[in-house]
Parts: sequence; C-alpha cells; structure tokens
Amino acid sequence: MLARMARLPRFDLPGVPQHVVQRGNNRLPCFLDDEDRQRYLQCLHQALLRFGCRLHAYVLMSNHVHLLLTPGEAGAMSRLMHTFARNYVCSLNARHGRTGTLWEGRYKACLVDSGRYFLACCRYIELNPVRAWMVAQPGDHAWSSYGFHAHTRPDPLLTPHPEYLALGADPSARAAAYRALFAEVLPDALVGEIRSYLQQEKALGSDRFRCWVEARTGRFAAVRPTGRPPHRANGP
Repeated sequence: MLARMARLPRFDLPGVPQHVVQRGNNRLPCFLDDEDRQRYLQCLHQALLRFGCRLHAYVLMSNHVHLLLTPGEAGAMSRLMHTFARNYVCSLNARHGRTGTLWEGRYKACLVDSGRYFLACCRYIELNPVRAWMVAQPGDHAWSSYGFHAHTRPDPLLTPHPEYLALGADPSARAAAYRALFAEVLPDALVGEIRSYLQQEKALGSDRFRCWVEARTGRFAAVRPTGRPPHRANGP
C-alpha cells in the first residue's frame, strides 16, 4: 500500500489576516445555550491576549464558528486555536456532564488580502445567520461582530482592521459607511470564491497577493479545480 501523503501545513504569515472556520463534529451543536457562547468568547479573549493575535470579525452559529484574525507572529494562530478550543471543550463537558470530542478535526483557515477582499470577508462572516435563515438582518443576531462594525457597540474582543478604519474619519462615519456596504448583495461569484479558498486553505485575494504569498512560502496559493482531472486520450 502507498503511504499516505503528509498534510501540508496551513499558510501562516505574520501580519496577514486569516479567515478561520471551526465546525462541530458530525455537524452537531457547538453551543447548548447562551452561557456556552459567552464562555467560548471568554476563552477566545484570553487566548487573543496570550498569543498576540487580533480579532477583526466573528460569528457564532449553532454548529460552527467563523473568525477573522491577524497573527502577530508565525505559529501564533495554531497555538491560539489549539489552546482556547481545548479550554472551551473542557468547560462545556464539565458544565453539561458530557465527554468526548466537540470539534470536527482541525480547523480550516485561508489567508485574506486587504482591499475589497477583507471587507467582503467581514460581510460574508456577519451575513452567515441571514443565509442560514436564522434572522432577517445581520443586526438581529447577537453573537457576531456586526454590532461593533455597524453600530459602534463596544466589544472587547475586537481590534479594528485598517480597512475598516479607512471607511470614515470617526466611529459614526465608519459605522454608517459599513452599514451601506450591506445594501448591496455579495455577488454569488465572490461568495463561491470565499468558500473555495477557505475549503482548500489557500490565499484569497488578487493575483498579485497570491504571487506575493507564493514567493514568501514557496507554495501554490490558488485554488485547484474540484474533481478529477479530465481524461486524456493516448497520443499528442
């Protein structure tokens, strides 16, 4: 039998945002009540401070979580995710008298370019409850970063990204400009792009950004077509 190929490490560059998704095992719930959600955010906050990562956007769904973070140094993201996810599971198990795993294998993560890609990724994350028919508007979901971005609601977990700060000269202007972004529907092609780059853990952004990532890492940073390659007949 052929030996299984080793899984490549995730792309990990200091100062470059990463879109992370963490899913419940077998699509089961990650949270049983609001106290669980609050505990998850507390564990995340502690890990952000400990490992020097900045959180820019998030949403807690029923059976998965989306995060948009920037690590301060190589390896910080992996250490953060491992530590706080483990701490949360220990807390959940103790509180509800359960045992065993909670998460579905390792988390998924892709690099995210600045410019329109960063803000599009924020919108994609905060619109998750709307796409899932949980709420009618993103502001109706209490467990996301939308209130911070769109209504200047205090949130100690979040660090505004330069792309967000560039939307206006003061908090009110930034919030108004951010709300205006949601008046336009995210194009299906861009939603598909975000999903495919996250699934394959590549570098979401412009060709120039991907070339820069490839030069820094020596690895191919674009997504590959899904499915098997087309069959070629014998001959030239």
